[in-house]
Amino acid sequence: MIPALLINLPQSTDRLAFQAAQLKQLGITWQRMNATTIADISTAEYERLAKGWERPLRSAEVACFLSHQRAWQTVLQENRPMLILEDDALLSAKTPLLLENLSACLTDADYITLETRARKKLLDKHSTAVNPDFALRRLYQDRTGAAAYILFPQGAQKLLDKAAHENIALADAFICRAYELNAYQTVPAAAIQLDRCEYYRLNHIQNPFASTITPSNNQKPAAGDFAAAARFKYRRIAAQCRMGIRQLSVLGKAQREYVGINTADFRQPEITVL
Repeated sequence: MIPALLINLPQSTDRLAFQAAQLKQLGITWQRMNATTIADISTAEYERLAKGWERPLRSAEVACFLSHQRAWQTVLQENRPMLILEDDALLSAKTPLLLENLSACLTDADYITLETRARKKLLDKHSTAVNPDFALRRLYQDRTGAAAYILFPQGAQKLLDKAAHENIALADAFICRAYELNAYQTVPAAAIQLDRCEYYRLNHIQNPFASTITPSNNQKPAAGDFAAAARFKYRRIAAQCRMGIRQLSVLGKAQREYVGINTADFRQPEITVL
């Protein structure tokens, strides 16, 4: 079975307890990785990294990206695929069998997302059956979500190479714009973030966690002067153009659609105090 790598902040012991309970119940082998904290990032490093995307990144967003980057390095160093999890990911009860069956289905995969987040994805019209519960479809364009994805060593190398030559972004945005990845989507999705439980009518599952990335007031750093604001706007326009080109490149063989979940497969873990 593909093992899991859990990204978890040292102070987020409640989230760690949640994931320990979930992964134990599912029988998934896992290891914890200390997430990068705001305190780990110097002011100079923040200024160097935060201003190269489509808007200024919050310090917590920079820390989140650096955490994922370290997870990619771990996959490459261990030279095996791993299920990278953020600590608020909720997994389908059928995830273990999915992880067991995946290796027999694909030989060219760099990246497989298990997640859905109520936004349409650009997917190949054809699918490959994994088992009676899941299929895989080539993913040509996604918009959001980095809470639960399988990364293969060759995919980790591609992401690390990209990070070495391009500006960083939100972790999920950076992955989504990495069109060099041979990316796939599980259908139905095998994971959501806990903040999506209400949307997917999983009313029996509690989400006790506040976001560690977006503050409650949701204020974003200011763009700065006119020239800086113009650069951010240019990057947004350029990103939209790249998305349009991507859509045209797969015209006829792909379609935009929502990826759903099987709600009966999502359950509340029985949490014990660590």
